[in-house]
Parts: sequence; C-alpha cells; structure tokens
Amino acid sequence: MGLKYDYIILGAGASGLMLACRMAQDAYFNSKSILILDQTKDKGNDRTWCFWEEGVGEWDELLVRSWKNVYFGSDGFSKVISIAPYTYKMIRSEAFYKSLWGTINSKSNFKFIEDTVDNFTELENGVQVISKNGTHFGSKIFNSLPNPEAYKSQNKYPLIHQHFVGWFVRTKADLIDDSVATIMDFTVPQNGNTRFMYVLPLDKKTALFEYTLFSKDLLSFSEYEDAIKDYLHKRNILDYEIIEKERGNIPMTSFKFNELNSQHVLNIGTSGGWTKASSGYTFTNSAKKTKEIVSFLKNNQDLSQFSKQDKYSFYDLILLDVLAHHNKEGAALFSSMFKKTNIKTIFKFLDEESNLLEDVKIILSVPPTRFIQAFFKRLF
Repeated sequence: MGLKYDYIILGAGASGLMLACRMAQDAYFNSKSILILDQTKDKGNDRTWCFWEEGVGEWDELLVRSWKNVYFGSDGFSKVISIAPYTYKMIRSEAFYKSLWGTINSKSNFKFIEDTVDNFTELENGVQVISKNGTHFGSKIFNSLPNPEAYKSQNKYPLIHQHFVGWFVRTKADLIDDSVATIMDFTVPQNGNTRFMYVLPLDKKTALFEYTLFSKDLLSFSEYEDAIKDYLHKRNILDYEIIEKERGNIPMTSFKFNELNSQHVLNIGTSGGWTKASSGYTFTNSAKKTKEIVSFLKNNQDLSQFSKQDKYSFYDLILLDVLAHHNKEGAALFSSMFKKTNIKTIFKFLDEESNLLEDVKIILSVPPTRFIQAFFKRLF
C-alpha cells in the first residue's frame, strides 16, 4: 500500500483546485497531508466560466471582462437589460488555475501526482485509490472525476445535456458591441430543440460566439460550426479569423448525486451535482460549496452528511421534466420568464438565494400547462 494522506482530491479542475486552495488558506489544514491526483496538471485555457455577482468578488483580479448589461433575444421578446447591482463576469481557466496553484504550491503539506486514476475502494477507515502508477490511501476522498454511468443508467430523473461549440472570433473592423453580453439569443433556428447563441464580447473586434443546446442528443461538430457561421453572416460579420475554439458537454439532471456520497467519499463539482440542473452554471456553486466543505470538516467527519436536497432540487426537476419531454418549447419558456420577471429575481432564484415570494414570481412567469402536468406527475 502506498502513502497515507488525510485528504485526497481526485481531479485538478475548478472544484478540486478551489477546495485545495481554500484548505491551503486555512490554518486548520496546516497539519494535514493532502494529495491532488490528476492525469494533467497544466490544463491551459480549457474552460471559460461566467457568473453574476454583486459588487467586488474574490475572483475579480482574474476577470477577463465584465458587463453591466446583458441581452436576451427571441422571436417573442428581446431586450438589453441592465443587471445592476449585479455584474456579469468572465474568467478563463488558465489564469484561474495558475492563481490557485500559486497558493497551493506555497504549502509544503500539499503534494501533486500526475497520474490516471483507475478506481477507488472504500474501506472501514478510509479509501484506497488505485492509479495507473501506484496505490494511495486517504482518510477522506473528494472526487471530481466524472462517472456518467451513475445518472445515465437510471430512468427516474430526466437527463439532458448543455452542449456547445464556441469560436473566439477576431474581426478586422469594429463590428462588435462590447458593452453587452448576450446570455441567450433564441433567434437561431430551433429545429425541434432548445437552441441559442451565447456571445461574450472582449472588445470591439473580439468575441466568443457559442452555439448552445439544451437537448438529449448531441450534434455532429460541423452542425455547431455551421450555426455559428450563419449567425455571424446574418450580423454582417464576414471578414474574421477564428483565434480559438472550445467545446463542452455539461449534464443537466436532477439525479440525487448526494446519494453516491459516503462516510469517507464526497463527490464534488459536476460529479457531485454542483452543476445547476436547470441552467448548467457550476462556477458560483463550486465557490460556495468548497467554502462549506472547509467549514464542515472542522466539525464533522462523516461526508455523507454534507449535502442535502432542498426546494431548488424539486424546482429543477420540474423544469427538466418539461425541457426533456417538450424540448422544442424551451425558447418560449425562457422568453416568458425573462419578459415577466425582474432579472434580479431570476439571478437570485438561479443562485438558490430566493425567498418564497420570489419563487412564486418565477413559477408564475412560465407557461403553466406543462409545469402543472410535470408537477402532478412528480407529486404522485
């Protein structure tokens, strides 16, 4: 058996590094041995994260851009919306990883091993991790490595995907309004799904154009790219170069990930159900949850007690039921919500910080028939 550690973090992505960084910043963990395992340490710009926030935040020095206005577009309702007192913020992963590793590497009780994890087995007093090049033992394991079979092999909870391809585009002339971030533009052909364009302008010549779907089935790569080309063409953006591409596939499901946790194993990040099931946003939730874990560990060692279901889990389940079974109606659903509800209420609801009155406003803003059907189906 290999070395024994107090904590092992499987995966050095956003959630794993956030947790490690918070441990490195807290004197409580100075006496703990902490191992981070991942097949790649330097992941570069493999992700773009966006989130909304009031005032100054802990990641502000890493921001690529921020916006005070967002655009929502559809055939039925389109508007540039001021989101004050919120700001919509954008971070690229390379600077984020570098900053967190800087904090982690300053602590001698942390160790990183570049290796591929094959599996882990829970024992009576900890967890044995088998990697390609060795065996490691941890009293507690925080796992961010994906296990899609957990939610794909069940039928109780709907599963759709937020899948996308993005182009970072640079134009020769000033063709881009960089004062507004487009969070959803449903004016693209829906083709029986929930499809929208997401646009993050960096300056008047540079922007990320991301073609995004909430649906069960993925497309061929060329279909995403053709949609981006068409969108640019319709906006008279013809003379441009593609400076970078990104793609992703985020599971949107109300599967009860917390039931996979145990006394010694806590699943984190997307693997822990930290992705907001109804929106695909993960970054803010990861920032909150990693803080909560650090606090939790000082008082409780049974990791199965960490995460509980709440009212938002049920709200997400109802919305996903509707999107899964009536996927072509997504544009109308979101249009109705943005048309009838103050965006601050929507942000609070998606951040799971809304009160009951705000919940009711959201519920009343969406087309009722499908939601009533889904509600009673789940109730009984």
